[in-house]
Amino acid sequence: MSKSVLIVIDSFGVGAMDDVPQVRPSDIGSNTAWHLIEREHLKLPNLERLGLMNAIGMETDIMKRNPKAVYSKSRLMHYGADTFQGHQEIVGTKPLKPVLQAFSEGIDETEKDLKSNGYRTARFCMEGNQALIVNDCIFIGDNMETDPGQVINVSGSFKYTDFKTVKDVGHIVRKHFQVSRIIALGGEDVELKQVLDSCITSGKFIGLDTPETGVYAKGYLVQHIGYGVDTTVQVPHALHQKGIHSYLYGKAADIVANEYGTNFYGVDTETLLDKLIDDFTKTKEDAFFFLNVQETDLAGHQCNPCEYSRVLGITDRRLGTIMSNLGDDDLLIVMADHGNDPYSGHSLHTRENVPILIQKAGLEGKYYGLRETMSDVGQTIAVFHGTRIENGTEIVSF
Repeated sequence: MSKSVLIVIDSFGVGAMDDVPQVRPSDIGSNTAWHLIEREHLKLPNLERLGLMNAIGMETDIMKRNPKAVYSKSRLMHYGADTFQGHQEIVGTKPLKPVLQAFSEGIDETEKDLKSNGYRTARFCMEGNQALIVNDCIFIGDNMETDPGQVINVSGSFKYTDFKTVKDVGHIVRKHFQVSRIIALGGEDVELKQVLDSCITSGKFIGLDTPETGVYAKGYLVQHIGYGVDTTVQVPHALHQKGIHSYLYGKAADIVANEYGTNFYGVDTETLLDKLIDDFTKTKEDAFFFLNVQETDLAGHQCNPCEYSRVLGITDRRLGTIMSNLGDDDLLIVMADHGNDPYSGHSLHTRENVPILIQKAGLEGKYYGLRETMSDVGQTIAVFHGTRIENGTEIVSF
């Protein structure tokens, strides 16, 4: 019996990539993990044991390098610093370059298509920019929480419609844009006035301050509709072909295809990690467990290092439980997908290298270098389970 666990601490990068001065000057000097540990005086003993400070390349008085750690780092192969594209890369997709587009560039064609499919539409205008309202309860506009032009949000109120309708609208929008993602999302007890009061603009972009809409408060559901993603070359599909079950938790379940596996949705870090630990300890056959810690990303967008630190503390404590339950035949990998440095001066993701921290019986004191793609993690998991995926080179051979 061999079980693998992959934990992605969302937005916990370890230093700006070399190309940042050319492609993202606003991220110069970013180093999410280091700045939080140094400035918030954090002690994260299990991440320290796994080699986090080795990956950062620096120490504090209370967090040190571990000479026995097995670790690596990775560049981002995808363009920008995007959670969805990053996770597709992790599980084996070779990223295509999306097109940066404002929703305004395709609003006319999108509205025409929606009307032809029987939907009612209206324009919402703010500071010269236009968004779409569908059936008086679905708002379509730019995502204002990631890099401008990368994502379009389709936000619905489940008080007046259902999630299937929001997703159907999202798939219509998908046909008219080559952006990285269309996000179809919604929550219960959300009123249109509250949504419109949460609308903000920036340049040619118009969208929602999503936390202010109230969609996260009750009954939140989401689907990410990607660009150029072939799910049949990814880890969950490859493992299914081998008869190995995949368990996905939190945002990993939202954005990674796992139609043959088990998906556990939610945001609360403690709940998700406890569920993974319970499933892991009860499972007696080969399996893959994949969890995204989303609350670190939310704290980064809020530029809130105190909340970030709180979530890291929960994550570190639960990692200790996972580590103590690993058998000799099990594998643990802890990593990030990009940065979101709350000290960067902006609230967007930061383009950073990510740590890759590995625990496996028989491995000790090894640095596996700076990887060119996060798909190397997916390939490592595939090889661990006796198969391969399309993109990536295994970090460790088993």
